[in-house]
Amino acid sequence: MGQDLKESSQRKLNFFQTLKAIAWAMFGVRKGSGYQEDVSKLNPVHLVIAGLLCGVLFVAGLVMVVRLAISSLS
Repeated sequence: MGQDLKESSQRKLNFFQTLKAIAWAMFGVRKGSGYQEDVSKLNPVHLVIAGLLCGVLFVAGLVMVVRLAISSLS
């Protein structure tokens, strides 16, 4: 199992390519062939970090929109 983790963490896509793949996934438009290619090349460590980062940015964006809406009502 240790060898599998070591191999998967040495995959080809860099962090910014991983962010691009996550952005496409969040947007919801991705071809099946592109998805399969990404899955075979994504680094799991980058994937976890990018997923957490995108999640935090999404929640922060929602909070900002709600604050703007509340402030405009007053």
